[in-house]
Amino acid sequence: MRTHQHLIFKKHWELTSQTLYQLGECDALVQAISNIPLKPENRDKLLQVALIKGAQATTAIEGNTLSDEEIKKIQEGLEQGLKKNLLPPSRQYQEIEVRNIINAFNRLLKEVVFENKINAITPELIKKFHKMISKDLGKHIDAIPGKFREDNRIVGTYRSPEYKYIPDLIKKLCGWIKTEFYFDKNRNQDFATAVIEAIATHVYIEWIHPFGDGNGRTGRLIEFYILLRAGLPNIVSHILSNFYNKTRSEYYRQFDNARKNKDLTSFIEYAVQGFRDGLKESLEIIQKNQFKIFWHNYIYETFADIRYSKREAFKRKRDLILELPTNQNFFIQDIVMLTPLIAKKYAKLTITTLIRDLKELEKLKLIKKTGKKYQANIEILKAMIPVKKTVSKKTKN
Repeated sequence: MRTHQHLIFKKHWELTSQTLYQLGECDALVQAISNIPLKPENRDKLLQVALIKGAQATTAIEGNTLSDEEIKKIQEGLEQGLKKNLLPPSRQYQEIEVRNIINAFNRLLKEVVFENKINAITPELIKKFHKMISKDLGKHIDAIPGKFREDNRIVGTYRSPEYKYIPDLIKKLCGWIKTEFYFDKNRNQDFATAVIEAIATHVYIEWIHPFGDGNGRTGRLIEFYILLRAGLPNIVSHILSNFYNKTRSEYYRQFDNARKNKDLTSFIEYAVQGFRDGLKESLEIIQKNQFKIFWHNYIYETFADIRYSKREAFKRKRDLILELPTNQNFFIQDIVMLTPLIAKKYAKLTITTLIRDLKELEKLKLIKKTGKKYQANIEILKAMIPVKKTVSKKTKN
Protein backbone atom coordinates (compact mmCIF):
# COMPACT_ATOMS: atom_id res chain seq x y z
CA MET A 1 0.00 0.00 0.00
CA ARG A 2 2.51 2.61 -1.14
CA THR A 3 -0.29 5.14 -1.58
CA HIS A 4 -1.67 4.59 1.95
CA GLN A 5 1.36 4.46 4.20
CA HIS A 6 -0.70 5.67 7.17
CA LEU A 7 -2.27 2.18 7.32
CA ILE A 8 0.62 0.87 9.40
CA PHE A 9 -1.14 -1.74 11.57
CA LYS A 10 1.25 -1.26 14.43
CA LYS A 11 1.52 1.16 17.32
CA HIS A 12 2.14 4.56 15.72
CA TRP A 13 1.49 6.86 18.64
CA GLU A 14 2.92 7.91 21.97
CA LEU A 15 0.77 8.39 25.04
CA THR A 16 1.75 11.82 26.31
CA SER A 17 1.94 12.53 30.02
CA GLN A 18 -1.33 14.46 29.69
CA THR A 19 -3.04 11.54 27.95
CA LEU A 20 -1.79 9.03 30.52
CA TYR A 21 -3.02 11.24 33.37
CA GLN A 22 -6.41 11.74 31.74
CA LEU A 23 -6.78 8.02 31.03
CA GLY A 24 -6.31 7.48 34.76
CA GLU A 25 -8.97 10.10 35.42
CA CYS A 26 -11.32 8.39 32.95
CA ASP A 27 -10.88 5.07 34.72
CA ALA A 28 -11.55 6.68 38.12
CA LEU A 29 -14.59 8.57 36.79
CA VAL A 30 -16.05 5.41 35.28
CA GLN A 31 -15.59 3.59 38.60
CA ALA A 32 -17.26 6.48 40.46
CA ILE A 33 -20.22 6.61 38.07
CA SER A 34 -20.58 2.81 38.19
CA ASN A 35 -20.71 2.74 41.98
CA ILE A 36 -23.32 5.47 42.57
CA PRO A 37 -26.81 4.01 43.14
CA LEU A 38 -29.53 5.82 41.20
CA LYS A 39 -33.29 5.90 41.61
CA PRO A 40 -34.84 3.88 38.75
CA GLU A 41 -36.55 6.96 37.27
CA ASN A 42 -33.28 8.95 37.32
CA ARG A 43 -31.32 6.07 35.82
CA ASP A 44 -33.90 5.59 33.04
CA LYS A 45 -33.92 9.32 32.29
CA LEU A 46 -30.10 9.45 32.07
CA LEU A 47 -30.09 6.42 29.76
CA GLN A 48 -32.72 8.01 27.54
CA VAL A 49 -30.62 11.19 27.34
CA ALA A 50 -27.53 9.12 26.48
CA LEU A 51 -29.32 7.32 23.64
CA ILE A 52 -30.85 10.51 22.25
CA LYS A 53 -27.60 12.48 22.38
CA GLY A 54 -25.62 9.58 20.96
CA ALA A 55 -28.04 9.13 18.06
CA GLN A 56 -28.21 12.86 17.40
CA ALA A 57 -24.45 13.28 17.49
CA THR A 58 -23.38 10.34 15.35
CA THR A 59 -25.95 11.11 12.64
CA ALA A 60 -25.46 14.90 12.75
CA ILE A 61 -21.78 14.48 11.85
CA GLU A 62 -23.00 12.80 8.63
CA GLY A 63 -25.44 15.64 7.87
CA ASN A 64 -28.64 14.58 9.66
CA THR A 65 -30.45 17.73 10.84
CA LEU A 66 -33.00 16.28 13.28
CA SER A 67 -33.19 18.10 16.61
CA ASP A 68 -32.93 16.56 20.08
CA GLU A 69 -36.68 17.02 20.50
CA GLU A 70 -37.48 15.22 17.22
CA ILE A 71 -35.14 12.39 18.16
CA LYS A 72 -36.75 12.18 21.60
CA LYS A 73 -40.13 11.63 19.91
CA ILE A 74 -38.61 8.89 17.73
CA GLN A 75 -37.09 7.25 20.82
CA GLU A 76 -40.40 7.39 22.68
CA GLY A 77 -42.16 5.92 19.64
CA LEU A 78 -39.70 3.00 19.60
CA GLU A 79 -40.27 2.41 23.32
CA GLN A 80 -44.04 2.30 22.70
CA GLY A 81 -43.60 -0.12 19.79
CA LEU A 82 -44.83 2.37 17.17
CA LYS A 83 -43.77 1.38 13.65
CA LYS A 84 -45.18 4.31 11.71
CA ASN A 85 -42.97 7.22 10.68
CA LEU A 86 -43.35 10.39 12.71
CA LEU A 87 -41.84 12.81 10.17
CA PRO A 88 -43.10 13.91 6.74
CA PRO A 89 -41.98 11.88 3.67
CA SER A 90 -39.25 14.39 2.74
CA ARG A 91 -37.44 13.72 6.05
CA GLN A 92 -38.31 10.08 6.69
CA TYR A 93 -34.86 8.89 5.66
CA GLN A 94 -33.39 11.00 8.47
CA GLU A 95 -35.81 9.39 10.90
CA ILE A 96 -34.75 5.93 9.66
CA GLU A 97 -31.07 6.85 10.17
CA VAL A 98 -31.82 7.80 13.76
CA ARG A 99 -34.02 4.75 14.37
CA ASN A 100 -31.23 2.51 13.12
CA ILE A 101 -28.68 4.05 15.49
CA ILE A 102 -31.02 3.90 18.51
CA ASN A 103 -31.93 0.29 17.70
CA ALA A 104 -28.24 -0.56 17.31
CA PHE A 105 -27.42 1.07 20.66
CA ASN A 106 -30.26 -0.80 22.39
CA ARG A 107 -29.32 -4.11 20.81
CA LEU A 108 -25.68 -3.81 21.84
CA LEU A 109 -26.62 -2.65 25.34
CA LYS A 110 -28.83 -5.72 25.68
CA GLU A 111 -26.18 -8.12 24.37
CA VAL A 112 -23.19 -6.69 26.24
CA VAL A 113 -24.64 -5.37 29.50
CA PHE A 114 -27.50 -7.77 30.19
CA GLU A 115 -26.56 -10.94 28.31
CA ASN A 116 -22.77 -10.68 28.72
CA LYS A 117 -22.21 -11.44 25.04
CA ILE A 118 -18.84 -9.98 24.11
CA ASN A 119 -16.74 -10.59 21.03
CA ALA A 120 -13.51 -9.53 19.43
CA ILE A 121 -13.80 -7.20 16.47
CA THR A 122 -13.99 -9.34 13.32
CA PRO A 123 -14.81 -8.64 9.66
CA GLU A 124 -18.20 -10.30 10.21
CA LEU A 125 -18.95 -8.07 13.20
CA ILE A 126 -17.99 -4.94 11.25
CA LYS A 127 -20.34 -5.99 8.43
CA LYS A 128 -23.07 -6.68 10.99
CA PHE A 129 -22.71 -3.17 12.45
CA HIS A 130 -22.87 -1.61 8.98
CA LYS A 131 -26.02 -3.58 8.24
CA MET A 132 -27.55 -2.22 11.47
CA ILE A 133 -26.97 1.41 10.54
CA SER A 134 -28.01 0.92 6.87
CA LYS A 135 -31.30 -0.91 7.37
CA ASP A 136 -34.26 0.31 5.25
CA LEU A 137 -32.40 3.38 3.95
CA GLY A 138 -32.66 2.28 0.31
CA LYS A 139 -31.37 4.95 -2.05
CA HIS A 140 -30.46 7.18 0.90
CA ILE A 141 -27.32 5.19 1.60
CA ASP A 142 -24.82 4.71 -1.22
CA ALA A 143 -23.83 1.21 -0.15
CA ILE A 144 -25.11 -2.36 0.05
CA PRO A 145 -25.90 -2.94 3.75
CA GLY A 146 -23.33 -5.25 5.34
CA LYS A 147 -21.16 -5.62 2.21
CA PHE A 148 -17.75 -4.17 1.47
CA ARG A 149 -17.67 -1.75 -1.43
CA GLU A 150 -16.81 -2.95 -4.92
CA ASP A 151 -15.75 0.38 -6.37
CA ASN A 152 -13.19 3.06 -5.63
CA ARG A 153 -14.17 6.15 -3.61
CA ILE A 154 -12.81 9.64 -3.01
CA VAL A 155 -13.94 11.37 0.19
CA GLY A 156 -13.19 15.08 -0.06
CA THR A 157 -9.55 15.10 -1.09
CA TYR A 158 -8.87 11.63 0.33
CA ARG A 159 -8.65 8.70 -2.07
CA SER A 160 -9.68 5.58 -0.19
CA PRO A 161 -7.78 2.32 -0.72
CA GLU A 162 -8.74 0.39 -3.84
CA TYR A 163 -11.75 -1.81 -3.24
CA LYS A 164 -9.88 -5.03 -4.09
CA TYR A 165 -7.72 -4.54 -0.98
CA ILE A 166 -10.62 -4.01 1.44
CA PRO A 167 -11.12 -7.63 2.66
CA ASP A 168 -7.39 -8.03 3.37
CA LEU A 169 -7.14 -4.63 5.08
CA ILE A 170 -10.09 -5.34 7.38
CA LYS A 171 -8.75 -8.81 8.18
CA LYS A 172 -5.36 -7.29 8.98
CA LEU A 173 -6.99 -4.58 11.14
CA CYS A 174 -8.93 -7.15 13.19
CA GLY A 175 -5.87 -9.33 13.73
CA TRP A 176 -3.72 -6.35 14.70
CA ILE A 177 -6.09 -4.82 17.29
CA LYS A 178 -6.65 -8.23 18.90
CA THR A 179 -2.89 -8.66 19.34
CA GLU A 180 -2.03 -5.04 20.11
CA PHE A 181 -4.71 -4.50 22.75
CA TYR A 182 -4.76 -7.95 24.41
CA PHE A 183 -8.51 -8.50 24.19
CA ASP A 184 -9.96 -11.83 25.26
CA LYS A 185 -13.32 -12.96 26.61
CA ASN A 186 -11.87 -13.34 30.11
CA ARG A 187 -11.82 -9.51 30.31
CA ASN A 188 -8.08 -9.26 30.95
CA GLN A 189 -7.98 -5.96 29.06
CA ASP A 190 -7.81 -2.89 31.32
CA PHE A 191 -10.07 0.07 30.71
CA ALA A 192 -7.35 2.49 29.53
CA THR A 193 -6.20 -0.02 26.90
CA ALA A 194 -9.79 -0.44 25.71
CA VAL A 195 -10.15 3.33 25.29
CA ILE A 196 -7.10 3.45 23.00
CA GLU A 197 -8.35 0.40 21.08
CA ALA A 198 -11.75 2.04 20.57
CA ILE A 199 -10.22 5.26 19.27
CA ALA A 200 -7.63 3.59 17.02
CA THR A 201 -10.19 1.17 15.52
CA HIS A 202 -12.59 4.02 14.81
CA VAL A 203 -9.84 5.95 12.98
CA TYR A 204 -8.77 2.92 10.93
CA ILE A 205 -12.34 2.19 9.83
CA GLU A 206 -12.53 5.76 8.52
CA TRP A 207 -9.17 5.45 6.74
CA ILE A 208 -9.91 2.07 5.14
CA HIS A 209 -13.41 3.22 4.21
CA PRO A 210 -14.64 -0.36 3.69
CA PHE A 211 -18.19 0.58 2.70
CA GLY A 212 -19.50 2.90 0.04
CA ASP A 213 -21.35 4.96 2.65
CA GLY A 214 -21.94 4.88 6.41
CA ASN A 215 -18.32 4.35 7.44
CA GLY A 216 -18.40 7.11 10.07
CA ARG A 217 -21.48 5.72 11.78
CA THR A 218 -20.03 2.20 11.62
CA GLY A 219 -16.70 3.34 13.07
CA ARG A 220 -18.37 5.20 15.92
CA LEU A 221 -20.66 2.23 16.63
CA ILE A 222 -17.58 -0.01 16.89
CA GLU A 223 -16.00 2.55 19.23
CA PHE A 224 -19.19 2.52 21.34
CA TYR A 225 -19.15 -1.30 21.40
CA ILE A 226 -15.52 -1.59 22.52
CA LEU A 227 -16.06 0.90 25.36
CA LEU A 228 -19.28 -0.81 26.40
CA ARG A 229 -17.48 -4.15 26.31
CA ALA A 230 -14.81 -2.69 28.62
CA GLY A 231 -17.34 -1.62 31.26
CA LEU A 232 -18.46 1.88 30.28
CA PRO A 233 -21.81 2.50 32.07
CA ASN A 234 -24.76 2.66 29.69
CA ILE A 235 -25.84 6.10 30.98
CA VAL A 236 -22.62 7.69 29.65
CA SER A 237 -22.39 5.71 26.42
CA HIS A 238 -22.96 8.82 24.26
CA ILE A 239 -19.94 10.83 25.36
CA LEU A 240 -17.41 10.35 22.56
CA SER A 241 -19.89 10.72 19.69
CA ASN A 242 -21.31 13.80 21.39
CA PHE A 243 -17.82 15.27 21.77
CA TYR A 244 -16.92 14.63 18.12
CA ASN A 245 -20.12 16.33 17.00
CA LYS A 246 -19.57 19.37 19.23
CA THR A 247 -16.03 19.77 17.92
CA ARG A 248 -16.73 18.66 14.36
CA SER A 249 -14.17 20.85 12.56
CA GLU A 250 -11.45 19.77 15.00
CA TYR A 251 -12.56 16.15 14.61
CA TYR A 252 -11.93 16.29 10.85
CA ARG A 253 -8.70 18.26 11.27
CA GLN A 254 -7.32 15.68 13.69
CA PHE A 255 -8.25 12.88 11.27
CA ASP A 256 -6.40 14.54 8.41
CA ASN A 257 -3.34 15.37 10.50
CA ALA A 258 -3.11 11.83 11.84
CA ARG A 259 -3.22 10.48 8.29
CA LYS A 260 -0.67 12.94 6.91
CA ASN A 261 1.72 12.46 9.83
CA LYS A 262 1.11 8.69 10.10
CA ASP A 263 0.82 9.30 13.85
CA LEU A 264 -2.22 8.96 16.13
CA THR A 265 -0.68 10.73 19.15
CA SER A 266 -2.55 13.99 18.71
CA PHE A 267 -5.88 12.38 17.79
CA ILE A 268 -5.76 10.13 20.86
CA GLU A 269 -4.91 13.10 23.09
CA TYR A 270 -7.83 15.06 21.59
CA ALA A 271 -10.32 12.18 21.99
CA VAL A 272 -9.23 11.22 25.52
CA GLN A 273 -9.51 14.82 26.70
CA GLY A 274 -13.07 15.05 25.34
CA PHE A 275 -13.93 11.68 26.86
CA ARG A 276 -12.58 12.78 30.26
CA ASP A 277 -14.46 16.09 30.14
CA GLY A 278 -17.71 14.34 29.20
CA LEU A 279 -17.35 11.84 32.04
CA LYS A 280 -16.74 14.68 34.50
CA GLU A 281 -19.86 16.52 33.33
CA SER A 282 -21.91 13.33 33.64
CA LEU A 283 -20.61 12.63 37.14
CA GLU A 284 -21.52 16.18 38.19
CA ILE A 285 -25.09 15.66 36.92
CA ILE A 286 -25.34 12.36 38.82
CA GLN A 287 -23.92 13.95 41.98
CA LYS A 288 -26.46 16.77 41.74
CA ASN A 289 -29.23 14.18 41.54
CA GLN A 290 -27.80 12.42 44.58
CA PHE A 291 -27.48 15.72 46.45
CA LYS A 292 -31.14 16.47 45.71
CA ILE A 293 -32.16 13.04 47.05
CA PHE A 294 -30.09 13.59 50.20
CA TRP A 295 -31.59 17.07 50.62
CA HIS A 296 -35.13 15.71 50.33
CA ASN A 297 -34.34 12.96 52.82
CA TYR A 298 -33.03 15.59 55.23
CA ILE A 299 -36.27 17.58 54.83
CA TYR A 300 -38.39 14.50 55.56
CA GLU A 301 -36.28 13.68 58.62
CA THR A 302 -36.62 17.26 59.89
CA PHE A 303 -40.40 17.23 59.49
CA ALA A 304 -40.64 13.76 61.04
CA ASP A 305 -39.63 15.29 64.40
CA ILE A 306 -42.31 17.99 64.27
CA ARG A 307 -45.58 17.68 66.14
CA TYR A 308 -48.44 19.23 64.26
CA SER A 309 -52.10 19.97 64.92
CA LYS A 310 -53.09 20.90 61.36
CA ARG A 311 -52.07 18.24 58.86
CA GLU A 312 -52.80 20.40 55.81
CA ALA A 313 -50.52 23.22 57.00
CA PHE A 314 -47.82 20.69 57.87
CA LYS A 315 -47.89 19.17 54.36
CA ARG A 316 -48.06 22.61 52.71
CA LYS A 317 -44.84 23.79 54.39
CA ARG A 318 -43.06 20.53 53.66
CA ASP A 319 -44.14 20.61 50.02
CA LEU A 320 -42.97 24.22 49.75
CA ILE A 321 -39.40 23.44 50.80
CA LEU A 322 -39.33 20.22 48.75
CA GLU A 323 -40.33 22.16 45.63
CA LEU A 324 -38.01 25.11 46.22
CA PRO A 325 -35.04 24.97 43.75
CA THR A 326 -31.70 24.66 45.52
CA ASN A 327 -29.61 26.74 43.13
CA GLN A 328 -31.54 30.05 43.10
CA ASN A 329 -32.85 32.73 45.41
CA PHE A 330 -36.27 34.37 45.14
CA PHE A 331 -38.33 37.38 46.08
CA ILE A 332 -41.40 36.41 48.08
CA GLN A 333 -43.80 37.37 45.27
CA ASP A 334 -42.00 34.96 42.91
CA ILE A 335 -42.16 31.91 45.18
CA VAL A 336 -45.84 31.12 44.67
CA MET A 337 -45.27 30.78 40.91
CA LEU A 338 -42.15 28.59 41.01
CA THR A 339 -43.91 25.28 40.36
CA PRO A 340 -47.50 24.17 39.64
CA LEU A 341 -47.65 22.42 43.03
CA ILE A 342 -46.68 25.55 44.99
CA ALA A 343 -49.09 27.65 42.93
CA LYS A 344 -51.89 25.20 43.71
CA LYS A 345 -51.09 25.07 47.44
CA TYR A 346 -51.15 28.88 47.86
CA ALA A 347 -53.80 29.80 45.27
CA LYS A 348 -56.50 30.47 47.87
CA LEU A 349 -54.20 31.67 50.68
CA THR A 350 -52.96 35.15 51.53
CA ILE A 351 -49.41 36.47 51.37
CA THR A 352 -49.51 36.55 55.16
CA THR A 353 -49.79 32.76 55.24
CA LEU A 354 -46.80 32.41 52.91
CA ILE A 355 -44.72 34.76 55.07
CA ARG A 356 -45.64 32.78 58.17
CA ASP A 357 -44.70 29.49 56.47
CA LEU A 358 -41.35 30.91 55.35
CA LYS A 359 -40.58 32.10 58.88
CA GLU A 360 -41.25 28.63 60.25
CA LEU A 361 -38.99 27.11 57.62
CA GLU A 362 -36.32 29.62 58.66
CA LYS A 363 -36.64 28.45 62.27
CA LEU A 364 -36.05 24.90 61.05
CA LYS A 365 -32.95 26.21 59.20
CA LEU A 366 -34.28 24.80 55.93
CA ILE A 367 -34.30 28.20 54.23
CA LYS A 368 -32.37 31.39 54.77
CA LYS A 369 -33.17 35.00 53.99
CA THR A 370 -30.64 37.44 52.58
CA GLY A 371 -32.03 40.93 52.24
CA LYS A 372 -35.42 40.48 50.63
CA LYS A 373 -34.63 37.16 48.99
CA TYR A 374 -35.13 33.59 50.17
CA GLN A 375 -33.23 30.45 49.23
CA ALA A 376 -32.98 26.81 50.28
CA ASN A 377 -30.36 26.45 52.99
CA ILE A 378 -28.32 23.67 51.39
CA GLU A 379 -25.24 24.97 53.21
CA ILE A 380 -26.45 22.91 56.15
CA LEU A 381 -25.70 19.76 54.11
CA LYS A 382 -22.29 20.98 53.00
CA ALA A 383 -21.28 21.03 56.66
CA MET A 384 -21.79 17.25 56.64
CA ILE A 385 -19.24 16.68 53.85
CA PRO A 386 -15.90 15.24 55.10
CA VAL A 387 -13.37 17.98 55.80
CA LYS A 388 -10.09 18.15 53.91
CA LYS A 389 -7.18 20.54 53.78
CA THR A 390 -7.64 23.39 51.33
CA VAL A 391 -4.80 23.47 48.83
CA SER A 392 -3.99 26.99 47.73
CA LYS A 393 -2.97 27.56 44.14
CA LYS A 394 0.45 29.04 43.62
CA THR A 395 0.47 32.28 41.69
CA LYS A 396 3.11 33.03 39.13
CA ASN A 397 5.16 36.17 39.59
